[in-house]
Amino acid sequence: MSDTSTSSAPGGAALITGASTGIGAVYADRLAKRGHDLILVARDEARLNALAERLRGETGVKVEVIKADLTDKADLVKLEQRLAADTAITVLVNNAGVAGAGDFVGSEPDAFEKMIQLNVVAVTRLASAAARNFVPRNAGTIINLASVVGLMPELNMPVYGATKAYVTYLTQALRAQFGDSAVRLQAVLPGATRTEIWERSGSDINAMDPNMVMDVDDMVDAALAGFDQGELVTIPSLPDAADWTHALAAKAKLYPNLSRSQPAARFKTA
Repeated sequence: MSDTSTSSAPGGAALITGASTGIGAVYADRLAKRGHDLILVARDEARLNALAERLRGETGVKVEVIKADLTDKADLVKLEQRLAADTAITVLVNNAGVAGAGDFVGSEPDAFEKMIQLNVVAVTRLASAAARNFVPRNAGTIINLASVVGLMPELNMPVYGATKAYVTYLTQALRAQFGDSAVRLQAVLPGATRTEIWERSGSDINAMDPNMVMDVDDMVDAALAGFDQGELVTIPSLPDAADWTHALAAKAKLYPNLSRSQPAARFKTA
């Protein structure tokens, strides 16, 4: 795994995790067509190589393949080191993740730990590495894949939803912390999207109302359109962006009363 700058593309190289299939593979296709060289990361090396060969032939960009398991500390650290040091990298798409059923009592704690490792720990460490690369240069983009499940505890996916709520919060908080930096940030919150993640989590997406399921190409195209429009949080299926603005405004009304010197009067006993 080289730590030198190798991209010849005007837009630099995009490092995409979970790139062998689904959302990550479509991001690879779209970013290659936008002129980015690619660094594709996933566990399935054969699929990565097939995708890389196709994109090299169709677009002429450079495509590097890195086989890595982001739940393995050694693999994760190697990728962090590359991401932090290689100034040819200008985009991180933090896409790798796993979903899971909502049975909190009946699920194995080890499964929850692995989900948190991939959806939270790896996302955080890679975003941190990218920030160490991008912020000093006042350039670069971090795209974090979250989910609408993170907004909806009622969907009965407590651990998965919590990990995705974390990703959205992280992205928003980094935007606030980076202030006027030119580093771009985006959290993408898909709804149900037709990818292999459903089969891997033991769910049947075909059992869902088809009106609720988006094709992966449409989802990524919408996410990139939201990015082009300067959105910090993009919900691809949301018809009116003002609804999200209103939700944020309603939350902001709570802020003055969230930390005060005295308990609220409603908690005082006679």
